[in-house]
Order: sequence, then structure tokens, then C-alpha cells
Amino acid sequence: MHIVFAASECVPWAKTGGLADVVGALPPVLVRMGHRVTTFVPYYRQVAKKLSDLPVVIPSLTMPYTYYQRYASVLDGGVHEGVQVYFIDCPEMFDRENLYATPSGDYPDNWERFGLFSRAVIEASKILGVPDVFHAHDWQTALVPIFLRSIYFFDPVLRRVPCVFTIHNAGYQGWFPSDIMPHLLLPWDMFTMDKLEMYDKVNLLKGALVYADALTTVSRHYALEIQTSEFGNGLEEFFRRRKADLFGILNGVDYAEWDPAHDKHIAAHYAADNLKGKKECRRDLLHAFGMDGVEDHTAVLGIVSRFATQKGFDLLAGIMHELVKDDVVLLALGTGEEYYERLLGELALRYPDKVRVQVRYDNTMAHKVEAGSDIFLMPSRYEPSGLNQMYSLRYGTVPVVRSTGGLEDTIREKPDGKANGFKFHGYNQEDFLDAIRRAVAAFQNKEEWEEIMKRGMEEDFSWDKPAAEYIKVYERVITNRT
Repeated sequence: MHIVFAASECVPWAKTGGLADVVGALPPVLVRMGHRVTTFVPYYRQVAKKLSDLPVVIPSLTMPYTYYQRYASVLDGGVHEGVQVYFIDCPEMFDRENLYATPSGDYPDNWERFGLFSRAVIEASKILGVPDVFHAHDWQTALVPIFLRSIYFFDPVLRRVPCVFTIHNAGYQGWFPSDIMPHLLLPWDMFTMDKLEMYDKVNLLKGALVYADALTTVSRHYALEIQTSEFGNGLEEFFRRRKADLFGILNGVDYAEWDPAHDKHIAAHYAADNLKGKKECRRDLLHAFGMDGVEDHTAVLGIVSRFATQKGFDLLAGIMHELVKDDVVLLALGTGEEYYERLLGELALRYPDKVRVQVRYDNTMAHKVEAGSDIFLMPSRYEPSGLNQMYSLRYGTVPVVRSTGGLEDTIREKPDGKANGFKFHGYNQEDFLDAIRRAVAAFQNKEEWEEIMKRGMEEDFSWDKPAAEYIKVYERVITNRT
């Protein structure tokens, strides 16, 4: 089958989060399984810096609005691992410093930017090859299923083409004033409580939940969580309405990039059957953070994360006065909310023998943290899928996680010898600290610890199984549309 991916991010060209990793990793696996995949991404300034003078395959697409028209061209990004990549070029919409926002807030015309992108994907597909199924991702492409079932409803070429829509994070929904409806040429009868309207505004994610043929999200447990008031972000009723068409498919890991057996970023290679290199990676990591001389019995706790409340840094801050009393050191890498950047920096100054922080994004250092830490902390308030816990398992770095979303689906702590990590359930400081201390206690028993490490390293979270599950969803919606 021919699948068209529409997404606002894709590695290696444009990335702010896990969405880009999925859109970059899943299509090549689908191609290896015998399918044709085309991916569309906006031609941002960041992309233009990496890929300039691309061939133009469609010189001009007309994007009509109520009182004016915009124009976009389609650039040929080439074939990458069997996937044909096209970029939608509209300089006034995408030639900007950032993808979605400035430090002062979101671009106010994001509705127009991604409305243009969504419609351009549909129009370009009519020229370059009508797919068997569209696969749209997050609110930025929510207008793909919305447009297909409204302004393209009577199009003889597209009316039977289904759309699968993936929710990577239900917290980001695409809220805009109601007056965008006529500008996008959407009929006002779609602006109702059971369609796009929410608190007198347009909610694009909600519209996709209504009009997509099937919904997927990035882990089985998160698919259940978003049907509750705690995680549904106001849309739990609509997720429950569509539960028969809602599928939780855990994200996969690119083991070509994340595997200690051949990782080019780490000090020494190692594997489950030969762990000698792990000790050298630990020494190298401690040196990189300026903590030479840490004893072997001291557990190295690692963090690679966005510093934000969603990631559980309020819990971490609350337990630090107790945690520093234990036989541990904490090494944290990341950027995020200014409050937590400053707080972590202050903790590092207060406890220089226990805490070190690097406030930056550094891919090489991220690999070093995964390889050199003994224990990896992910106390997330919510985590739709999560990748770092899966990276940690492959690197023999035992995760301590909160039982939520993809963390619940991937980490096991059981008394029957099947544990690959440690979990806590209640979102509170006491449970988090207790889970860390259980892990540190197990770390002192080298035989038990090595068994946990090897069990995690032997887990397989590659993309093959998720890709097969997506194919089943595609086949289902195609059958239902014929």
C-alpha cells in the first residue's frame, strides 16, 4: 500500500521532541515491509540550512482563504532509506527562527501556517500520487482529516481515502479563535460542541478525534489514560467515544543509533554477554561531569530530560535534601523551564560532591549518560511513550520510573525474578524516594544487579512490532472505506 505521512517534524531535519523521532524511524521500517511511503514536512528555515537548492517538483499550489490566497511549492527532498520525502515551501509561513513559537509565546498564525501545510499535503498528493491512506500526526496536521471530510468530501479522488491520526501528546491541542473557521473555508456547522468547538474556541485536536478514521497513540497504557479526566486534558469524553477506533501502539527504538555494542559516542563498547566496557563508560561519564574519584559502590544516578514539571522535577527537588544523604551521585543533562534550570544549578552548588548539572542539549553527552549511569531516573507526571527508559534498558542502566503511559508498558518490577527496573505509582515524593532506595539497595548486590541489567539489555523494543501493528490499522481503515 501507499502511505502518506504528514508531520510538522522529522529527524534529521526538524525536531523539538519525540514526534520527529517517530516520523523519521517508522516509515523506513514500513518500506522494508514492502510498502510505499511518502513523507511531507514543512520547509522551515532550519531545514533550508541543511538542505538548500532542492529540486522543485510542483512550482505552485494555490491555497485559498476567505479574502486572499497563499501559494506554496513542493520541493523534492530525495529518497531516504526508501522513503520519498517532500517539503512544503512557503517562506512567509515557514522561514522563521523557530518551528512553533518565540520565547514570548506561540506564533499567533499557527492555524494558518499548519492549515496551509495540511491542505498542501492533500493537494500535492493528488498530483504526486494519491495514497491508500494518510497518516497525520498531532494537532499541527489535525486539519488533514478535517479537510478530507469537509471541503474535500465530494472529491472523487479523495473521498474514499482514509486518514489515521496519531496523538503523541494530548496536552497539545491547537486552540484558536472561532473566526478562523471561515478563513480555512470550514463550514460553521462544524463549529459545534460535538465537533470542533470547545469553550467558544476551535480545538483542532478535537476535530481530528471526530473526523479521523482511526486514532492511535504512542503506548497501550496512554491510550487508556487519555480516556480519564486526569490525562484527557478535557477531551476524555471524545477519546471514550472513539475507544473502538483508538489503538495504543508503543513507539520503537532505533537500535542503529542507540546500542552500546557499536555506539560511536561512548568510551567503550559492551553488550549483555560482555559488560566490561560499562565500567569504562561510567568512569568517562563521571570525568565529563568533573566527578573523578567516585567509589565503585556509589550508585550513579543519571537524567537526560527536558527540565519541566511534567517530567517530575518537582518531585526530584522535593527529595534532594534526603537523597544526598545516600550513597549516590546525581548527574543531570538537559534544558527546560527556567525555574528548574536555576533550581538544579543551585543544588549543584549546594552539594558539589553529590550533584552535577549540565544545562544544555548535547547528543554525545546524552549517549554518555545512558551508557555511564547505573540508574536512570524518569519520575514523569505523565509520559505518553518515553524513549529514554528504553534506551536505558539497552545500555544496562536500570530505570526508576513512575508507572504512567509508556513507562508502565515497558518497565517491570516484580518479585518473581522478571524485573527490568523499578517503579512507583503515586505521584508523590515519598514513593519516588522509596523506589530510588530500592534500586540503590539492589545495586549493592552485584549478582542481582547484573541479572537486572542483562534482562533489560535483552529486551527488544525495535520498530518491527509497532510497524506491523500500524499496518493492521491501515488495512482496517482502508477496508472500512471501500
